[in-house]
Amino acid sequence: MLGVILAGGQSTRMGGGDKCLRMLGAQPLLQHVIDRLEPQVDGIALNANGDASRFANFNLPVIADSIADFAGPLAGVLAGLDWAASQGAKHIVTVAADTPFFPNDLVARLQDGLGEHTLAMAMGCDENPRFARHPTFGIWPVALRQNLRHALANDIRKVVQWTSQHDCVGVVFDDTHFDPFFNVNTPDDMSAAERMYQEYFA
Repeated sequence: MLGVILAGGQSTRMGGGDKCLRMLGAQPLLQHVIDRLEPQVDGIALNANGDASRFANFNLPVIADSIADFAGPLAGVLAGLDWAASQGAKHIVTVAADTPFFPNDLVARLQDGLGEHTLAMAMGCDENPRFARHPTFGIWPVALRQNLRHALANDIRKVVQWTSQHDCVGVVFDDTHFDPFFNVNTPDDMSAAERMYQEYFA
């Protein structure tokens, strides 16, 4: 299983720039994500656009979207699938670069949900009726990359819009004292993440 960290957005609600490089405790957000994902996978790539040298300190391959104009997380998934195909892998797992507290057993639980369905996908969920799905946290089969490329060429941009056309298993994560999929979109979110970090992880 190869991991792909999705950091290809424009961070407009954060005022632009790379929010994953903002500090949480003594480390950038991105380092927290790497530290959580690394023990769960056999290799990691970072999906990001623009000058890759700004991520040089993280020692990861940086893969850019092949779809122009910031087409959203599905473009990052496609970039990850193309990279994984070049590595001979059959699946990738994706995580968001702005979500530093995702479960340490994310991949194992998604794989359990996937079962033996080799062309299926698995997506993280919770039981909150308003925000049930976490579409940037999922397992994706490399065999569907051409299908995804075609979907993006036909202006499908939302993850759920594409996954609804395929066999996608929802895996519920509901056993923590906080939202493990809390993501940082705004300066206020960054402050909240710092409080959560100090309470649960420092």
